[in-house]
Amino acid sequence: LALHYLNFSIRECSHRSLFIYSFAVRITTMDKLAKARLTCQTSPKIPLQNTSRSRGRLNCSSYNCANIQDVPFFTPKGNAADATRRCRLITAIKTPYLEDGRIDLKSYDKLVEKQIEAGVEGIIVSGTTGEGHLQAWDEHVMLIAHSARYYSKDLHIIGNTGSNSTREALHGTQQGFAVGMHAALQINPYYGKTSRTGLITHFDRVLEEGPAIVYNVPGRTGQDIPDDVMLYLAQNPNFAGVKECTGNDRIKAYADKGLTCWSGNDDEAHSARHSFGARGVISVTSNVIPKLYRRLMDEEDEELNKKCAKLVNWLFIEPNPIGLNTMLMMGGACQPVFRLPYMAMSREEREECVQIIEELGIEHTIFDSMKAMDDADFLYV
Repeated sequence: LALHYLNFSIRECSHRSLFIYSFAVRITTMDKLAKARLTCQTSPKIPLQNTSRSRGRLNCSSYNCANIQDVPFFTPKGNAADATRRCRLITAIKTPYLEDGRIDLKSYDKLVEKQIEAGVEGIIVSGTTGEGHLQAWDEHVMLIAHSARYYSKDLHIIGNTGSNSTREALHGTQQGFAVGMHAALQINPYYGKTSRTGLITHFDRVLEEGPAIVYNVPGRTGQDIPDDVMLYLAQNPNFAGVKECTGNDRIKAYADKGLTCWSGNDDEAHSARHSFGARGVISVTSNVIPKLYRRLMDEEDEELNKKCAKLVNWLFIEPNPIGLNTMLMMGGACQPVFRLPYMAMSREEREECVQIIEELGIEHTIFDSMKAMDDADFLYV
């Protein structure tokens, strides 16, 4: 029954169908279909122990999955990490919600299609901006599967499958590749920080599964990934590059050594790209102005960069994704539903946002109109 549901369009699935779909995804990550997952030889510098692929997973080898046609497996040609490295503009896509708190796939599709129209090359699915940390793993994997099934021909699908638990990161990453993502976003273990050896072992394990961007954001994790660790990881053929949030000087140091870097700071992305050697940006702001960020990555245009600065600064008055969520709701791009603990920006800040959009020109955004909204218009679930 679970495998049968794979033949249905996810766009038309009920909540029950999505649950069954997610269950089917778990089945298809096992032995026979694991061959579709990219693997690489781990660097021999640090020996790994107990790296069995079956660790922590059900043994479903008895299922005959050979005839499944609709699972959008990624079939690599050459070094698949190279395809990730070629992406210059990657959007950390927003996850919208319905009034009952479930993921709103209709609104999600509209957001993704705006990115495709603007020439964005890739999306991060269920990242920090997409609130992967507020999602159950079933939702997480379902959204990656949905994105891969409908958009993998037009976009590089990068699933945020990292975790502070190595075991959980492995399980999520295995599922993500099984349902069609092209690459993973892997963060270092947060909150429960580990040692240097622990960092290396964690990343060595997850890099076995396929191409990955390593995400260094010590402001959120509480622990920086040291330079020597990053340079060690870069020797792994599945290391696609690093999303670096500690500033452009570090990006330049890595770029000078041949590492592919994406800026994780929208306010520094233009200079990172044109003056510090970054490949591009993994952006929050491109949810709203993808065509302008396409120009900023393709052309050195300081005047345009300054023109976008007010909008960028407004988006990060509060911790991301509060600003983005509020703005997208004000622009009618998604329903005004927040998953707690996130809450809307203040009325005063929303009125400022309307003015910023008017000054920039609403025609440069994904919106048709913009309004400040009343506090009572927002729903919290």
